[in-house]
Amino acid sequence: MHSELIEIRTGTSEVVRDLGSEIDAFLRSALAGDGLLNIWVPHATAGLAIIETGAGSDDDLLATLRDLLPADDRWRHRHGSHGHGRDHVLPAIIAPSMMVPVLGGQAALGTWQSVCLVDTNVDNPVRTVRLSFLPH
Repeated sequence: MHSELIEIRTGTSEVVRDLGSEIDAFLRSALAGDGLLNIWVPHATAGLAIIETGAGSDDDLLATLRDLLPADDRWRHRHGSHGHGRDHVLPAIIAPSMMVPVLGGQAALGTWQSVCLVDTNVDNPVRTVRLSFLPH
């Protein structure tokens, strides 16, 4: 297995961040052929999604999460910025890990699919993502 921890700067606003270029570089460095790519976010306030980006779906996802998990005073977990408790519920809805098939060294995604880091936690501007390639 080839595994690497990468750092992603998400800034201080909610974000759906496409990880495609990092995944492509990782698979090249792993000399990947066929196998499985595991993507893991070791954080209590972020997750991963496969979604179309650049056509509004990423903004729609953030808007939906704001509707489902409003940043208000309902949350028992109260440290950090206003409504931060919602960020700790996010990984129960947007999973912190996923597995993607790799064929011929490329993630076998559909035409409009992108693997994205979903981060609503404005208190943590830097995230790590573990990429692990399991060869066939």
